[in-house]
Amino acid sequence: MNPMRIGKLGFIGAGNMASAMIKAFVESGHVPAERIYVSNRSSQKLNRLKEVYGIQACANNEEVVDQADLIILAIKPQDLVGAIEPIGSSFLPSHTVISLAAGFNLRTLQRLIPQVKNLVRVMPNTPTNIRRGVIGYCLGPEAQGSAALIEQLMGALGIVVFAPEGEAFEALTVSCGSGPGFVFELMQYWQEWIEERGFEPAQARRMVVQTFLGAAELANMDAAVRLEELQDRVTSKKGVTAAGLQSMRELEIERALRYSFEKAVLRDQEIARGTAQS
Repeated sequence: MNPMRIGKLGFIGAGNMASAMIKAFVESGHVPAERIYVSNRSSQKLNRLKEVYGIQACANNEEVVDQADLIILAIKPQDLVGAIEPIGSSFLPSHTVISLAAGFNLRTLQRLIPQVKNLVRVMPNTPTNIRRGVIGYCLGPEAQGSAALIEQLMGALGIVVFAPEGEAFEALTVSCGSGPGFVFELMQYWQEWIEERGFEPAQARRMVVQTFLGAAELANMDAAVRLEELQDRVTSKKGVTAAGLQSMRELEIERALRYSFEKAVLRDQEIARGTAQS
């Protein structure tokens, strides 16, 4: 990626996701460290980022806005209004602003910084830490021309998926943003069952991780192969796998998962309503 396309990149907030993104941008060469400006409420994380990656540490949020062309708001939803309102007038129409805050919709963001036209929401997930993330994004009405830039920039983190704001973006947030949490829950069940059969925790963990990793790699090898076909390859009629799958279907595991997804969507909507009223 040509770094001149985005000019200077700013981060307001230096939490885990911001740190993972900075690491990926610098190590991939997408954005040189000297073009990255970062602020944070506490200096500890900020100083570490400066020491490890050589970014520009800023004394406050306003300095980031003054220096950067593209600004990423890496702030929790409940803290975003308090962080942005005092510096709202510092933003310029030429800025591109990306929000990582779950449930904080574009309309609410536009009210905070009405002079900015290029408003974007991005939802990365935690595998971004190893550049294996799913990064969803949606665009404000006047930011349609920013799609190529967002896809190039976020491509350093994993696969990039556009989803219109609303039901599609909510589904992406839950299935991919929250998805690793759901997968880890299943992995814990797997490990506990194996341990109950006499395996040591460390060995059981390795077995579970390799099973999930191997299945994912098989699915990733050929996108044309349906998941159902991959399942059929390991399932013989009246065999061990078939017996387990039949039980899972009788217990309506799919229904339980769908219900869990919907509960997560409802919570996402609650957060959105809360931020809209703040």
